Amino acid sequence: MKRATLLITFLYTFNFIHAQENVITTAVPFLLVAGDARSAGMGDNGVATSTDGFSQQWNPSKYAFATDQHGFAVSYTPYLTDLVNDISLAQLNYYNKYSDKSAFAASFRYFGLGDIELRQDFDSQPITVSPNEFALDLSYSLKLSEKFSMAVAGRFINSNLKVATENNDASSSNSFAVDVAGFYQSEEIAYSDFNGRWRAGFNFQNMGPKMSYDNDDLNNNFLPANMRLGGGFDFILDEYNKVSVNLEATKLMVPTPQYPEDLNGDGIIDEAEKQQNSDNYQSIGWFSGIFQSFTDAPGGFSEELKEVTYSIGSEYVYQDAFSFRAGYFHENPDKGAREFFSLGAGFKYTSVKIDVSYLFSASKVQNPLENTLRFSLTFNFGEKYETF
Repeated sequence: MKRATLLITFLYTFNFIHAQENVITTAVPFLLVAGDARSAGMGDNGVATSTDGFSQQWNPSKYAFATDQHGFAVSYTPYLTDLVNDISLAQLNYYNKYSDKSAFAASFRYFGLGDIELRQDFDSQPITVSPNEFALDLSYSLKLSEKFSMAVAGRFINSNLKVATENNDASSSNSFAVDVAGFYQSEEIAYSDFNGRWRAGFNFQNMGPKMSYDNDDLNNNFLPANMRLGGGFDFILDEYNKVSVNLEATKLMVPTPQYPEDLNGDGIIDEAEKQQNSDNYQSIGWFSGIFQSFTDAPGGFSEELKEVTYSIGSEYVYQDAFSFRAGYFHENPDKGAREFFSLGAGFKYTSVKIDVSYLFSASKVQNPLENTLRFSLTFNFGEKYETF
């Protein structure tokens, strides 16, 4: 049996397949999947929303504005439910706001692809493998003023997708990454008919070395480094009713693959020239690639704009006990074609909160999370901190 790696990318990026040759793909794309039902219910929107137990994935600096001393959160997302029943994404979060100005948090994300049977031929004894990936995060957030906080996060990433054969082992691939985030939350402002609060946030995520299964510098993949920018406003109608509106834009900080060039001028792009183009792309370093990603689209600035996804989300909260959410997410058809609407709801009783969400695809390309219910459970406890 030849050396092999699972074509796992299909399982969670088949919705990205498009005729264009410069669609950006990365390693461990599960890091970009909304792991909690609240953000999923608002169109994958979370960098500038109010603080919750799952802020680690979206913007860890929000933890400095938490009103509860401790938070413990768990979520479960079935994946590709139209095809299989044992692929899922699970997430576990914990934060501790140990002073009025600072907090630390930890999270664990696990993407399991179930059991897969591999055979040399129809009559051979199958080999059962259970490919998986996970990420372990730690973050620290600090209020730099009463209205602004920042955070740094470190992330260990493990991707165990390689298939063991008679001639090679099944060692996993590892990498690490860092996030740098900030969050702004204004004081409550009195308007003529309601009170309001402004919010804004940014997060530069997953910045770290590329991943490779073969220890080959020309056979590796960029991490899904991305830039999230967002803002929001809370319409505080009275002491019982609040409506929040949020807008978020995201761009992968990963170089755009270039179109192959006719190097010998014969008018034909052959396999050797395609391979040279691929080798040139693979040789780009991860750090320089972050800066290059803002100016390297073959179509110029107009194509750079196509690489920006955006989402709009809203949330209605009644007495801090019941929530209803809706959202919309858009990605340019030339850069992945993800487009969907989402709905969600939340129910809180004392210190326990339950959230659910559902996704409706609006694209001609199937979404792996279509017709999927996502669940989240959050426990908040400990001392209460006041917020303005």
